[in-house]
Amino acid sequence: MHENRETSKAPAVKPDGRSAGEGKSRTARMYASEESHSGILPMNRSNKDRKSLAESEEGRPLIKENAHQPNTHPTQSEERVSQGLARVRKAAREHKEMKFTALLHHLTVDLLRESFYSLKRKAAPGVDGVTWQEYETGAEDRLVDLHSRVHRGAYRAMPSRRVYIEKADGRQRPLGVAALEDKIVQQAVVTILNQIYEEDFLGLSYGFRPGRSQHDALDALSYTLLKKKVNYVLDADIRSFFDNLDKSWLVKFVEHRVADPRILRLIQKWLKAGVMEEGIWSEPKTGSPQGSVLTPLTQKVISSSSG
Repeated sequence: MHENRETSKAPAVKPDGRSAGEGKSRTARMYASEESHSGILPMNRSNKDRKSLAESEEGRPLIKENAHQPNTHPTQSEERVSQGLARVRKAAREHKEMKFTALLHHLTVDLLRESFYSLKRKAAPGVDGVTWQEYETGAEDRLVDLHSRVHRGAYRAMPSRRVYIEKADGRQRPLGVAALEDKIVQQAVVTILNQIYEEDFLGLSYGFRPGRSQHDALDALSYTLLKKKVNYVLDADIRSFFDNLDKSWLVKFVEHRVADPRILRLIQKWLKAGVMEEGIWSEPKTGSPQGSVLTPLTQKVISSSSG
């Protein structure tokens, strides 16, 4: 339930759209073209019932603000991004066994722009040494070029810059600071994949979810303790979770829902980019750099796939 260190807000995504249907069924194992459906269909009953049950089991009332991001006034580019991603979310909601085979075309210049402006302005630079303010100069041309490189396969992930922060118990927590363009592309991919995985979660899940925070989880816990009969509270943590992730298994978990080879290659590039520490490059056999834009998604993917 830690906050993402590299993003200040997620690119706006509105939960409505007019068409859906990208992917393939796990049983059919066939690539499917996009289907077009008119109208806005509600969440199917079984999934809605599951979320309602989860909310009631945790003891808190059904609060709309806890399930969706606050209303905003999106720009025209945000509208285009939102409509495309809303179709992905609608398909994920209605087809729980679907594997999405065509996702990268949603990674547009508009989405890259929204991803860039969602990053923290004062974040430390990666190995490229490029700050947010420097990249903003000529950002439009830079983003068009980045979009082109991603789609023609010329984009190359850079290693993360290793830094350490001191923990409360005196130990050092290793963090990986990604290069700015890596952050932008990662944020765009996370935004796309969130449309799928957000539909697979129950209402009682709060960790690393858009529009939710530790405060929402504490609010739910407080409500439960005050209004329900509680015999005990279990506080558990997985030791060095991100440091010990098996990269090959992480990709397999992603493949439960994502079958777009270009998206999978991007994720594998980031996992193999390695880290740079005091001028020395290394590629850890396990783990995903903590503090990056992509890392929170890895926990969500594993939680969703194993739940």
